[in-house]
Amino acid sequence: MISQKAKYALKAVMALARSDAGQLAISQIAEDENIPKKFLEQILLDLKYHGIVASRRGKAGGYALCKSPEEITFGEILRIVDGPVAPLACLSRIAYRRCADCTDEADCEVRRVFASVAEATRAILDGTSISASLRPREKKIGSLLAG
Repeated sequence: MISQKAKYALKAVMALARSDAGQLAISQIAEDENIPKKFLEQILLDLKYHGIVASRRGKAGGYALCKSPEEITFGEILRIVDGPVAPLACLSRIAYRRCADCTDEADCEVRRVFASVAEATRAILDGTSISASLRPREKKIGSLLAG
């Protein structure tokens, strides 16, 4: 399960990707996406530190994406905000840790099953860009009403 912080980060990045102006004020993102402003400020600082967004001060200021939405993946955002996406520490690519109770990783049945889960999860998260996830909001509402 992803954290609320990660969910807010994804929503904020998608809002910036949808923006016709190319940038949005933090208050606008907070209001449009129903994200607490103080929490959003922390999230955007993390994303700025990792080169996902940039900020500009002043009356015409705000936040904008540093990369195109096609280059930003769900996996990248989740790793920035929540850390490794692997279900077990012994499967993590960025925070590997051998399990304390493991005698042989090669023969671990639990690890073998969760290795398949990790591979499938990585394939989806790293293969899904922010732009691929976007649709006009009207279609989202229309599809919800139709279903």
